[in-house]
Amino acid sequence: QVQLVESGGGLVQTGGSLRLSCAASGRTFSSYVMGWFHQAPGKERVFVAAIRWSRSSGGSTYYADSVKGRFTISRDNAKNTVYLQMNSLKPEDTAVYYCAAEHSGDNFYTISDFGSWGQGTQVTVFS
Repeated sequence: QVQLVESGGGLVQTGGSLRLSCAASGRTFSSYVMGWFHQAPGKERVFVAAIRWSRSSGGSTYYADSVKGRFTISRDNAKNTVYLQMNSLKPEDTAVYYCAAEHSGDNFYTISDFGSWGQGTQVTVFS
């Protein structure tokens, strides 16, 4: 397992932007699939985005339909950090955002696919 610490959440108006960061411990960060999930009050934690990395193909990204075209996940393996750039934010994006990590694997759309989690960071979008 790795230790994950998120940052960058906050309060933003509809249409605004935020960038979340997730710093990971460990020496083999590049071998981990990194993901972002969010959990709104009273709702389940759901997949937002994920990114894998390989020497041959670089970063491969995956998104929930609700955020495609608005959010961008990226990673800096030299800094052991994954980012979530969130643009055109909507009130329905309001949630606690969690960073997750799993060593390799081909599945990353559900909570059970990840073994390490951060503490979460609150994102609130107001109209």
